[in-house]
Amino acid sequence: MAGLLLAAATLSGCATPTASAEVRLPPVTGSFDYQLGGAYDMAGLAVVARDATAAPLAGAYNVCYVNGFQTQPGDGERWLRDHGSAVLRDADGTPVTDPDWPDEYVLDPSTAAQRATILDVLGPVVSGCADKGFDAVEVDNFDTFTRFSDVDRAGAIALARSFADIAHGRGLAIGQKNAAESTEAGRREIGFDFAVAEECATYRECDRYRKVYGDHVLQIEYADDLPAPFHEVCGSPDRAPLTILRDRDLVPKGADGYVYQQC
Repeated sequence: MAGLLLAAATLSGCATPTASAEVRLPPVTGSFDYQLGGAYDMAGLAVVARDATAAPLAGAYNVCYVNGFQTQPGDGERWLRDHGSAVLRDADGTPVTDPDWPDEYVLDPSTAAQRATILDVLGPVVSGCADKGFDAVEVDNFDTFTRFSDVDRAGAIALARSFADIAHGRGLAIGQKNAAESTEAGRREIGFDFAVAEECATYRECDRYRKVYGDHVLQIEYADDLPAPFHEVCGSPDRAPLTILRDRDLVPKGADGYVYQQC
């Protein structure tokens, strides 16, 4: 598999604790698939992203999905019962959910104690990606501090940096998931190595990812909200080398509603 070795080094004066670690970035050529809704075989894939509960695909560069700033569907009650101090609350003390994903509670990394609780739960998940043989990890919902005013930006940055330290310490690259407005901070303050960008064509922000991460951007557009026919998206000078079109639910191949195309 083609890839680029990257030594984790000092970025704008902020050194990562794992400076000796080497991580391999995703290839920028070949085929790519985003399989968070269920893993399935697809011959010849160069890059594939799968949930942390799935197994990596032999012969591909594998990116492991971890929901790092919100709870996974079905896990909310466990978080409230066992780790409730790390769940964001509104002024009335009610746990806050994501309006777009109402079965996911928002985590609150605003204090050191809250971050420690989150890392006690999710740090082993990131390490588990390495144990399974993944090459990289993407930590979702980093942008909660931009969507929920009670989430402290500095705390979110610190938690993301801790995820990056864990990943790098286990030889995993780490991808910035969305949050185009924070690409500079993601690269220099946190140490993200590449980006995973959903709907950057729709929101006209692909250039923000490319400016910071170059060709190391995995771009996913969705068939229900394209800004133009997909062939026009593919013709944009700002789109990533690995750009695909998927169905919103990311269902496995063969399931009703499955959509897949690549530029």
